Amino acid sequence: MHLSAPTVLILASGRGERYTASGGSGSKLQALLGSKTVLQHTLDAVRMSALPWHLEDGAHPGMGDSIAAAVRATSQASGWLILPADLPLIQSDTLRRVAAALQDHAVVLPIYQGQRGHPVGFSARCGAALCELSGERGAASVVRLFATFELMVDDVGCVSDIDTVDDLRAAERLLRDA
Repeated sequence: MHLSAPTVLILASGRGERYTASGGSGSKLQALLGSKTVLQHTLDAVRMSALPWHLEDGAHPGMGDSIAAAVRATSQASGWLILPADLPLIQSDTLRRVAAALQDHAVVLPIYQGQRGHPVGFSARCGAALCELSGERGAASVVRLFATFELMVDDVGCVSDIDTVDDLRAAERLLRDA
């Protein structure tokens, strides 16, 4: 990627309450998926993309607050790819494709078999609106403000987040069958 590549914002501030409610113990991001943690799988894919990145793992009351903090911490970026840290099967190629599409679009939304996925890409034009986010809601309000490009991807990892113990088992099957 060239110097003006957008920054991947890895959001790792959540409390993982659905995971523990489903019987999981500890942090879902530290749960083992194969031989590595969920978070390590996500970080590895981001590193393989060769895009700049920022891990946002501070204590924030909601996803909107996490996004705003991460955007403020990387305010010089040409754009942002918002990636929840609980997407361990994300492909680095998907990250690169979303980043490339941001050169021509304000918002890029990956779509896998009709499902909206992550990372959602935002150009620098969206920065002020992202910085105003707060609370539990993510960036859906910002997506609605700008023209959105739907990028079709062949990456089940962009829709395979780990919210419950069953999600972790499903990810284990996908990893094993890959």
